[in-house]
Amino acid sequence: MKSITLLLFLFLLSTTGFSQKNLPDRHYHLIRGYSYVQSKNYYLLTLFSELPGLKTMLQHDPVLSKLSADKRADLLAAVKSNTKDFRNCAEKFKFSNEEIIQIGNRLGELYQPANELGKLVGQHLIPSGCYQLYNGQGDKQLLIKAWEQDAKAINHTINVYTEGEKPNYPQIDSIGFNIKERSYPEMVSLNAGLALSETQKDGLFYAPSMFFALQSLEINERNRAGDFEPLAETVNKAALTYAASVKWNHYPYTLILIPGEGPEEKDVELSAGGMLRCRLAALQYHQGMAPFIMVSGGCVHPYKTKYNEAAEMKKFLMQALHIPEYAILMEPHARHTTTNLRNCVRLIYRYGFPMDKPCITSTAKSQSMYISQVMTGRCEKELGYVPYTNGKRLSDTELEFYPLAVSLQIDFDEPMDP
Repeated sequence: MKSITLLLFLFLLSTTGFSQKNLPDRHYHLIRGYSYVQSKNYYLLTLFSELPGLKTMLQHDPVLSKLSADKRADLLAAVKSNTKDFRNCAEKFKFSNEEIIQIGNRLGELYQPANELGKLVGQHLIPSGCYQLYNGQGDKQLLIKAWEQDAKAINHTINVYTEGEKPNYPQIDSIGFNIKERSYPEMVSLNAGLALSETQKDGLFYAPSMFFALQSLEINERNRAGDFEPLAETVNKAALTYAASVKWNHYPYTLILIPGEGPEEKDVELSAGGMLRCRLAALQYHQGMAPFIMVSGGCVHPYKTKYNEAAEMKKFLMQALHIPEYAILMEPHARHTTTNLRNCVRLIYRYGFPMDKPCITSTAKSQSMYISQVMTGRCEKELGYVPYTNGKRLSDTELEFYPLAVSLQIDFDEPMDP
C-alpha cells in the first residue's frame, strides 16, 4: 500500500506541475506539543492541540463535539462494565473505519483556504513535510489524508502495545507484558481511566484515544522516539555550532554516515562490528572527505536494551579514536538500515546542510552492498518511498548517496521511530 502511495505521488509530481508551494520549507520549525513522542507520531493531532484558534474551532464544531461526547460515553461505559475484558476496552479507544471516514468528511466540510484549517495546511502541513506523500492531491485532501494517517497510527499503537499484536519486527519491538497475566486487564483499565481523566476538559474528539496510545507506549518503556531530544540543543549542539563556520565547498561530501550494528549480548555496550565501522569512518574523516561523521542507531538489540547504538559509537569515536565532538552528529532513533538513511537525511534537511551534495556510508561490505543493491525495494515496501539516491561506489565499504526530502514523511506503523 505504501508503494502505491509513492507511485501516485511521483505521478502527480510529473503530471500536475507540482508547484513550489507544495514543497516543504527548510525554515519551518516543528511544534513539539505535549511530548516529542506525540509530535513525531501524531503531528496533525499535535497541531490541533497547539494552535489556539484551530483548537477552539474544533472544540466548538457541533458535529465533532457530538462525536467526541458519544465516544467518551462509550469509553466510560467500557471501562466500568468489565475490567477483565481488556480487548473490548482497547477496541473502544481505537477509531473505527466509520469514525475515520466521518471525521475526515467533517474536516473536509469545514476546510476553507482562509480559515483555521486552511492556515493549518498552508502554514504547517505542507511546509513541515510530514505528510508530503499526499501533497499533490490538493489541500483539502491532504488534510483528510493526514487525519487518516494519524488515526491509523493511534490504532496501530494500541494494536501492538495494548492488545499484543505482532509489530513489524517482533524480536525487538514487541509488547513488554504477558497479556494473559491476571493483573493485565486491571492495568489496561487503569490506563483507560487515566486517559479519560487527563483529557476530560479538552473536548477534542481524538484526545482520549491519543493519550491512551501514548500511555501504552510509556508503560511498555517504548518512548524511544523522544530519546535525547531536542537533539539540536543536546547531543548535536557542538556540531551545529561548528557547522555555522563550515565551508562546504572545501569537502567532497556533506558527512560520513555510520549505520549502527547492535550487539546481541545483553550487557555489551558496543558490538565489534560497530567499533570497526567507526574506524572505517574515522579513516575517511582524516582524509578530509567530510566535515562530519554521523552515527546512527537507537536502542535496538537485544530486546529492550538500555544501550543506544549512536551514543556508544560517539563515545568510541571520541575516546578511542580521538575524533572531536564538534565533528560528530548523533542520530539516536533508527532501528533498521532503511531508517539509518532516512533519519540521516531528515537531520541534513532540518539542520540546513546541503541537499544537493552527496554523502557517503561507511560500513561493512555486506551492508554496503545491501544498501546499493537491495534496500531501495525494502524502503518502498516499508516506508512508501526511497529516502536517497545511490551515487558512485568508492570501495567495498564506502558508497555515495544523495539525500531526498521525501524522507520527512512520517511512518505511521513504527511508533518508536516514526
